[in-house]
Amino acid sequence: MIASNPLSTTEPAAVRRDQGHYRCEGRWTLAGIETLDAQLQNVRWASGALQLDGSGIRAIDTTGALQLLNLVAALERDGRRVQLVGLHEEHRELLELVRERRAAAGELPPTTPPRNRLERLGRWVWHHLRRGGDFLAFVGEAALALGQLLLHPRRFRWRALFGNVETAGIHALPIVALLAFMMGVVIAYQGGRQLEFYGANIFIVELVSLTMLRELAPLITAIIVAGRTGSSYTAQIGTMQVTEEVDALRTIGIPPMNLLVLPKLLALVVALPLLTLFADALSVFGGMVMAQIMLDVSYGDFLDRFPQVVTLTSFLIGIGKAPVFAAIIALVGCYQGFQVRGGADSVGRQTTVSVVQSIFLVIATDAVFSVMLGSVGLWR
Repeated sequence: MIASNPLSTTEPAAVRRDQGHYRCEGRWTLAGIETLDAQLQNVRWASGALQLDGSGIRAIDTTGALQLLNLVAALERDGRRVQLVGLHEEHRELLELVRERRAAAGELPPTTPPRNRLERLGRWVWHHLRRGGDFLAFVGEAALALGQLLLHPRRFRWRALFGNVETAGIHALPIVALLAFMMGVVIAYQGGRQLEFYGANIFIVELVSLTMLRELAPLITAIIVAGRTGSSYTAQIGTMQVTEEVDALRTIGIPPMNLLVLPKLLALVVALPLLTLFADALSVFGGMVMAQIMLDVSYGDFLDRFPQVVTLTSFLIGIGKAPVFAAIIALVGCYQGFQVRGGADSVGRQTTVSVVQSIFLVIATDAVFSVMLGSVGLWR
């Protein structure tokens, strides 16, 4: 795309200094900017505020517009205040179009650099507050779509739900089983040493059962799912963003929320409690094996004491956390997928952000659960 005026010539792009003013001249096109970088090295830039006069630009294409935006950004990073004036209307429109596309791709640097650490901190806080608000808006949109789905259940894509349950749940059974069993063994081994010293071997049942059912089994399972399934959600939707498949869905009238988010969300809400139940059984079994080997607590004694110390409330506390963890993981994974801009590097970056944020929010939510349940007397 080239915007030009009738005075176009073969003059290459350049920036001239004239009595304290800076004038952009020539053809700012792919062919015209070949010598621009070398010419800019000889320009003596004033400090403080300066004006770039674009009235001398004979023609400009997207490459030249990008070069001009990079020049302005470089001058502003050095602490100068740059004002671009005198552009022809068609040149200004092209420049704004390139600026908007770069901003949409997350590539445009800030128009003015932070002047000190306080301003840099303020921008960082504002950026994350805005991201938090966007995420809450995404959660609200998902809740609204879910409500509409409950009113019209025939619109739901059951095949997508069952496929996601298989991927997020059944395929995760081996890794969950291995890690849950190992966690039970580790807890029993570490705690059993201390209990054996005081001759309280039988209390290994309380240590393993309550620790795993209430806390570690739901938490470890959620962390595994966040790293395994949450990241795949981000990568899948992010790749669709890059290939413009999401835009294609909107064009043909299919809401991406209904097709890409709700099946994943509901599938994980179903699968994670079942995985947590599976992890409960395997972790207790691992503790039982270690109690038999190290403390001479037989399987029969362990199973006899188990229902005496593990109440239904303790079991439900752990299982009840799982749907909340599942919703967090699915929503964060899908949201970060929709934030992908540009190419493959953005997919990898947002996938990393998705895993980190999911694990952080899961652990923070678990801490909130502990405080709340303790305050109402359910932690005994």
